[in-house]
Amino acid sequence: MLSRRFTAAIAAWLIATVASAAAAAVPWVTYDGSNGPGNGKHIVLISGDEEYRSEEALPQLAKILARRHGFRCTVLFAIDPATGTINPNNTQNIPGLEALRHADLMILFTRFRDLPDEQMRHFADYVDAGKPIIGIRTATHAFNIPRGKKYARYSFDSKEWNGGFGRQVLGETWVNHHGDHGKQSTRGVIAPAAKNHPIVRGCDDIWTPTDVYTVRLPLPGDSQPLVLGQVLSGMNPADKPLQGPKNSPMLPIAWVKTYRGASGQVGRVFATTMGSSRDFSNQGLRRLLVNASYWCVGIEEKIPPRANVDLVGQFDPSPFSFFGTFKKSVRPSDLSLGK
Repeated sequence: MLSRRFTAAIAAWLIATVASAAAAAVPWVTYDGSNGPGNGKHIVLISGDEEYRSEEALPQLAKILARRHGFRCTVLFAIDPATGTINPNNTQNIPGLEALRHADLMILFTRFRDLPDEQMRHFADYVDAGKPIIGIRTATHAFNIPRGKKYARYSFDSKEWNGGFGRQVLGETWVNHHGDHGKQSTRGVIAPAAKNHPIVRGCDDIWTPTDVYTVRLPLPGDSQPLVLGQVLSGMNPADKPLQGPKNSPMLPIAWVKTYRGASGQVGRVFATTMGSSRDFSNQGLRRLLVNASYWCVGIEEKIPPRANVDLVGQFDPSPFSFFGTFKKSVRPSDLSLGK
């Protein structure tokens, strides 16, 4: 009897150990949706930038969407293939993009990626299908793919597809900083013509430490600015607006539009040039992105008057910066709920 119990205990321990090791090896993290309006919808969030800590921001957004609103969320990362840890400085590897085959929404926050063709194929198939997209901050220049490669047209400086994915799908590519980067923060002002748009519902206090990006006007296609960026004189929300041409006119920092995929399907797009991990400390920005997720998948009638965007678990965002300032030795499994 004792021997059988000991054998059973050893077997249970081995199963748990193997399961734990398998979970640690998976190079992405998935948060199952709770009961909520988004139940049954799958969102794939793609991180990968060297500066704004998308690898910290997107897991928190995914947790909010899953726990507070019912969406099932899968977060992908730039992964060091040698160690299996998150390394946003690796511009050539984001495993798991095949999850886009069954996604209802893609949220993209990458910068100057040059992914192998096999990974880019899944991304291009999603775009060709004309499915909904949210682009955050550096998604305007999500790719930097050398000419001659199969998916070079997606590059931010593409001449074949003017401005690449950023300009053609999101509405703008990389142009320049408009505010003084790291010295002038941003107050989000709801565009007068958009005050009744469902995405800005309850978004009455938007402030971010990131600066306003240059956006060429008018935006292409059927783009509609939702939020304008008021350049502030300093890095605190109480700082006064900058006087002069940088605020005359104010440039859009969030807008909506549509695009037509190769399939002929028309997809909804929400884009914002806000979005460092520290920006996600602001409830107004988090609510804007949650509302946009509802709108992109066509359930805007279910957007609450003031969506719950309370943080889930610990969130201690790093300052935006280059030079390897990301948190080292972190595996996607370390970002599971409860860890």
